Amino acid sequence: MSSWNFADVWEVVAETLPDATAAVHGDLRRTWSELDHRADAVAAALLEGGIAPGDTVAQYLYSCPEYVESVFACFKLGIAPVNTNYRYGADELAYLWDNADCAAVVFHGSFSELADGVRSRVPRVRRWLWVDDGSGPCPPWADDYGTIAARSVSRASPPWGRTPDDLFLIYTGGTTGMPKGVMWRQDDLFAILNRTAPVRFPEEGGLDDVRAALVKPGPSHIPCAPLMHGTGAFTSMAMLSSGGSVITLPGRHFDPRELLDTVERERVKSLAIVGDAFAKPILAALDADPAKWDISSLRVITSSGVMWSAATKEGLLRHNPRLILVDTLGSSEAISMASSVATAGGEGSRTAAFSLGPTTRVIDESGRDVVPGSGEVGMVAFQGRVPLGYYKDEEKSRRTFRLLDGQRWSVPGDFASVDADGTLRLLGRGSQCINTGGEKVYPEEVEEVIKTHPGVLDAACVGVPDERFGEVVVALVEVAGEPPDEAAVIAHVKDHLAGYKAPKRVFVIPSLGRAPNGKVDYRALREAAVASS
Repeated sequence: MSSWNFADVWEVVAETLPDATAAVHGDLRRTWSELDHRADAVAAALLEGGIAPGDTVAQYLYSCPEYVESVFACFKLGIAPVNTNYRYGADELAYLWDNADCAAVVFHGSFSELADGVRSRVPRVRRWLWVDDGSGPCPPWADDYGTIAARSVSRASPPWGRTPDDLFLIYTGGTTGMPKGVMWRQDDLFAILNRTAPVRFPEEGGLDDVRAALVKPGPSHIPCAPLMHGTGAFTSMAMLSSGGSVITLPGRHFDPRELLDTVERERVKSLAIVGDAFAKPILAALDADPAKWDISSLRVITSSGVMWSAATKEGLLRHNPRLILVDTLGSSEAISMASSVATAGGEGSRTAAFSLGPTTRVIDESGRDVVPGSGEVGMVAFQGRVPLGYYKDEEKSRRTFRLLDGQRWSVPGDFASVDADGTLRLLGRGSQCINTGGEKVYPEEVEEVIKTHPGVLDAACVGVPDERFGEVVVALVEVAGEPPDEAAVIAHVKDHLAGYKAPKRVFVIPSLGRAPNGKVDYRALREAAVASS
């Protein structure tokens, strides 16, 4: 039985590779020794503030070294960090921090006003740690994180100790309702991430295996998706456990040119993105100025969360034929359910096509396996190391984490069909499914076709009420230049998909308003579509 704990592993990394780079943010560089000492100091301050087992600490931060340090500090204390979407408003923040039992919040200075307005609604939060971002002075009700982290302290060791059962909480917003916290045992999460990490340890191994394997610093990694998003967090945690470095971008809005400048300057080895929302702007920048950047150091780009189109993968491979493009099917509730790998000259660049693994299946509503080649649509299920459930929500836990054939499976809501050869074809999340005249339409499938139309930069599809069909498909698109003809876009979809999947209307809007994690707010877009219809 394994017994992994991230704090134990990262402390061994710091002892083994003290002078190796652990974090980079613009001109700021921190070694593993510095990262470890600063995390100890933050952990000590939390202990002094009365942190106790069952408490949690929220990271209300843009991606930065302080995010990594404060998560490390939580791990040292055996308490769970709580990712906080920095786009949330006051009601969402108050709900999240109350639901998560937060006793402390680490926040960027630019969020001071909003945090101050929420303080009276979260009385359990006893400590506010302010991270200076040049936006103003530290408020009187908070403590200066930088001063705390610079203190000289001994190794942080909580009186209650650490265990493999210590939690990592990842809150996911979903598309309906308030955020819900997915509870991962650290041992389970470490074991899953270790399977595809740059440096891998025996799953049933221990800290001596870490010491033996870390003979040199690990590779550098940029989480293009924010650290508060699962894709950014999980890939960064795997990189740190391999003795590597996490490079965060100072810009607070994704800028492909800033990214490519950093890749060249830091000789970055890997990126984590969320589908075309990140990949298309990167490709557009490279196409516009192909001689500007040396990206030869880049070896791996990993995507998870939304579809990554074949055309975009092929375009990136033209700029660096040595790239390995890993498209993973996964979520906060089930990491790496399936994956596909695209390389130059390979066949793995198909859109939303994955290989079924021994721990992945597609099931119908009764829990029966979908027959390959039948055309039947089912839900993807993943078995093995899965979360304990949702924090303080037994009903949602029962719906998502199910017993099938006596085994516990995670069924997070991804719909798919299975080809005769066993290839899994992802269709999208059931919560977005549009029912039009009794036929089910999965928006992402239609969106990918629309985005191949010349002049369309981005697209989202929603269902709007219809007297005859119950719902009809409506597309909202971003364009470059002159808007395309509505009838031409509809005909383009019909050339590739069944007619009932084609949108009845196509509305051009200035922006889909994609969040930093690349996802869209389908509920808000549906309201906009209804208002325009």
